[in-house]
Amino acid sequence: MSTSSQRDPFVVVREKLDQAVEVLKEKDLDLWLTFVRETTQVRDPSVDLIVGFDLTWQSALMVSRTGERIAIVGRYDVDNVKNIGGYTSVIGYDESIRQPLLEQIQRLRPRQIGLNFSESDPSADGLTHGMFRVLANILGGTEYAARLVSAAPVVAALRGRKSPTEIEHIRAAIDVTEEILQEVRARVRPGMTERDVADMIHGMVEGRGLGTAWEWNFCPIVCAGPEGVFGHRMPGDTQVREGALLQIDFGAEQDGFVADLQRTMYFCRPGEDGPPEEVQKAWKAAKAAMEAGRAALRPGAKGWEVDAVARQALVEAGYPEYKHAFGHHIGRNAHDGATILGPKWERYGTSIEGVVEVGNVFAIELGVFVPGYGYIGCEEDVLVTADGAEYLSQVQEEIWCVHPS
Repeated sequence: MSTSSQRDPFVVVREKLDQAVEVLKEKDLDLWLTFVRETTQVRDPSVDLIVGFDLTWQSALMVSRTGERIAIVGRYDVDNVKNIGGYTSVIGYDESIRQPLLEQIQRLRPRQIGLNFSESDPSADGLTHGMFRVLANILGGTEYAARLVSAAPVVAALRGRKSPTEIEHIRAAIDVTEEILQEVRARVRPGMTERDVADMIHGMVEGRGLGTAWEWNFCPIVCAGPEGVFGHRMPGDTQVREGALLQIDFGAEQDGFVADLQRTMYFCRPGEDGPPEEVQKAWKAAKAAMEAGRAALRPGAKGWEVDAVARQALVEAGYPEYKHAFGHHIGRNAHDGATILGPKWERYGTSIEGVVEVGNVFAIELGVFVPGYGYIGCEEDVLVTADGAEYLSQVQEEIWCVHPS
């Protein structure tokens, strides 16, 4: 059965444009301006939210807190933007965007104009330096040149608060990702290399006409046994073997939305019923820490507060802290910008100060390395509701055991 968004590819764009107006009112920002060109080469992430396809010439996409949505685009993009059905006005130009852009700004008379730049959130940092200079030149000599501010709070809220159709798409991506991982569970055998496992998954992805949640050569991440290397790396020649773990980090991309899950397997030796005690102990500690973090993942919590709960639970259980954030938004990307559920490390900037909101969809993750056996990775996808965080994925409750054939 086709979904409404498959029948109408712009359902999500209209939802986000409507949502943007409400966010502007909430953030007390008069005008949000996304200013782009040749987006096939340099793509502002907000284009996916409020257009959904590439633009060619210099284009100004303006959302006003009054409810107006104005697109000023090159002549040959006009019909495409009109077909979205979400803009109250679509204005074409030939020689220069200067006059129509100035006319609309002067008509709206915004107190502040939000632009897409941010030091901490890549999803809100799509305005290039070159396009900023173009805009500064256009506004030079007007009162509006001194009214430019960051639209990062608007972009973060808009990107983080998933609309009903976005959640529908994410659920579908999760479902097919789990289907593939279960198929891998049934087919993987000792002697296969990490690369063999990745190739098998790629075949399943291609057979379903899907994409991967991040770069093809690095998705899935496959870590076999204690010799495997955990992290964002290409699968190598390390072999899956009995008496060791196999960790897979993978997400499928379907209809422009993704999942991000990890699954851990143990390959039993002859006569073994399951993983050794030290592996089971590490698994239970990792699961308990993830559950502690999920319990703290509630509307109003700051990103660093959620991470701190999960991190403390793992350390108190006697294991080293993980060297990454506990959680990140997923949606159009596996790392979808906005609030990071991470520690107060400089590299996360202010993203960890973001506040968790209803409608956020996070991948929550952590892991433990067990000497002699390999890496245990726990990662699930959750939706934040008014009552907390509910799983969208089918939770891996136990390590998947693969017994000798």
